[in-house]
Amino acid sequence: MMNNCNWIDILLSPYYHNSYFHIILEFTAVSFTIFSVFCAQKNNIWGYPIGIVSTIIYSYLTFVTSLYGDFVINLYYTLMSFYGWYTWMYKYKKYKKKIPITFCNKKDYFYTSILFLFTCIFSMMIYFFYGKLQSHYDWMDVLTTGIYFSGMYQMSMKKVENWIFWTVGNVISVPIYFFKGFVLTGILFIILVLLAIFGFLIWKKKALNQSFFVN
Repeated sequence: MMNNCNWIDILLSPYYHNSYFHIILEFTAVSFTIFSVFCAQKNNIWGYPIGIVSTIIYSYLTFVTSLYGDFVINLYYTLMSFYGWYTWMYKYKKYKKKIPITFCNKKDYFYTSILFLFTCIFSMMIYFFYGKLQSHYDWMDVLTTGIYFSGMYQMSMKKVENWIFWTVGNVISVPIYFFKGFVLTGILFIILVLLAIFGFLIWKKKALNQSFFVN
């Protein structure tokens, strides 16, 4: 049976050949990601600018390590975060109140399904182009790309179901990031699974309360 030191060595082994600069960047991205999720749970617009810092860092880290699927995801996160930030601010200024949290309707599900399929196909094309679609982890990466794109889109629309996408995507991503050597990020995704579950419960309660008062 392995002792504690062996487990620590296994967890830290991917960082033995990394520069301090990259380690600090990953730790910074992890911290900002957690803060951004807490803000999202509270329906706080600061979740977007804080999240943008994290996604920009991850865009750089995944690109320099040739994780092109993850790079596309984080690049999309960055762009959608700016869009979501603008949408929340614009509608707040227009209606003088926060955008209400609501559940998805058939139209929302249709658009999300189209986005999911398009994203998966686009991700597969990128992997084929770089000759990377060869392992189970690559296919899982394609799947999570579609899931995260869909979740980010629904979050910008303030739909309760966005947290379901985050939960499923995070569960799948935990072993992927450990395998890719991003140990801190793997631990982050374990935390994000729990935060996404709590986020769903919080937003569901708010959506039900809003519909109760409206009715």
